[in-house]
Amino acid sequence: MDKYIIDERNGFEYELKGDYYYPTGRRIIDGVLTPAEIPEDDEPDTECLIDVWAQRNLRYIRQHKKRLYLDLLLSGQVNDYLAAIDRQAEDMFLRSVKEMSAQEGVTEELKAEDQMLWVARMNNIRERVTETVNNELFFC
Repeated sequence: MDKYIIDERNGFEYELKGDYYYPTGRRIIDGVLTPAEIPEDDEPDTECLIDVWAQRNLRYIRQHKKRLYLDLLLSGQVNDYLAAIDRQAEDMFLRSVKEMSAQEGVTEELKAEDQMLWVARMNNIRERVTETVNNELFFC
């Protein structure tokens, strides 16, 4: 089997990885292999920054949910998907940290009295919430 093939219908190049051909993002236009261009109306949103939650999810779907990743990639919806996941995860994280710190009595008074204890307890809460968000949103 060839390492690279070109689809005659759309002009896109595909690379063989294992048993499957994956798009390389390059396309033949007038006999010249060029990077695929983004149409002007589909330019990425510059205000949409991909934060740590979206990067974790992107790494996970690239490794474990390849079909979802390729569907998003080929439809051009990767950034929109990641931005939505990032907002949802950040909201869940902040809300959960606030609730857990209130339940466990980690307050500003504790911070004023014993800063090291406050830091240790807040770090513990943040780690538990991070684990919860990862399990509920990404690794399901």
